[in-house]
Amino acid sequence: MKIVHESQVPEIQVPGRYLRWIADAKSLQPEFLTSCVMRVSAGETVKPAHAHPDGEELIYVISGEGKVYVDDEVQVLKPGTAVLFQKNSIHMVRNSGTEEMKVICFFAPPASLDTYEFHPEVSFPEGI
Repeated sequence: MKIVHESQVPEIQVPGRYLRWIADAKSLQPEFLTSCVMRVSAGETVKPAHAHPDGEELIYVISGEGKVYVDDEVQVLKPGTAVLFQKNSIHMVRNSGTEEMKVICFFAPPASLDTYEFHPEVSFPEGI
């Protein structure tokens, strides 16, 4: 049986968020997906905007509130919200609440930060 608690996985800081890769080549070693727990502090935005040219990402909000930008559209995030980022969609998350936002991210096929396609020219719309 493969099992891990997120506290057993090292946390890394990247612009706008903290990640723990709970299912990747180092932890759990799944064949068809990867997964991470993402923490976004109040007022922070995941940067830069990015896409996944080789697959999809599904996020599920565990706690906190915010907004999600996907291909020029912005929607509200709250606990229980799931969002599918289709292949090549440019996206980012913003914590617009007053508490930390915690999100679990699933990638298929397996992905890592090395497989992201970054779009620093894209900004989260101001005032939203």
